[in-house]
Amino acid sequence: MEKSELRKEIRRRKAACSAAQRAALSNDVIARLLQTSQWQQAKTVLLYHSLPDEVCTHELLRHATSEGKHVLLPVVVGDALELREYINEGSMAEGAFHIQEPTGQLFTDYASIDLAVIPGVAFTANGMRLGRGRGFYDRLLPRLRHTLKIGICWPFQLLDDIPAEPHDVRMDEVICG
Repeated sequence: MEKSELRKEIRRRKAACSAAQRAALSNDVIARLLQTSQWQQAKTVLLYHSLPDEVCTHELLRHATSEGKHVLLPVVVGDALELREYINEGSMAEGAFHIQEPTGQLFTDYASIDLAVIPGVAFTANGMRLGRGRGFYDRLLPRLRHTLKIGICWPFQLLDDIPAEPHDVRMDEVICG
């Protein structure tokens, strides 16, 4: 199946799942992530501020800051993602695509990021990722070559196969509820 067809199929699956079901599944995914040694040992983490059709990370952000982790979030700047420090929900502003983005300090020390939790439209068990199709993470992920990358998704976003292109960066692990 082509990437565009896979995106349509995942949209259909998301629509068939109620908001309450997605919230419960998100809680399962986040609980599994929090139990990993990678999470527990990470000091600097790249997360994302979820949209309604993504695994919800809002509680994860609060949890990470309460644990004293240095939290980074992506900000859309033109056709790229830059990283900014996340302080709390009060330090967010609406950015591109109506995404809440941090207003904290710019962060460029990519080598110091211990763990990156990455969203996707779909994943495979062996770490292939299907994004939304605009290439934002395709341009960011090569900068994180020394960072452990974990994709998170709901069970219905886990596919047997995703067509790969040379620029695609594989996740080190995928956690789904």
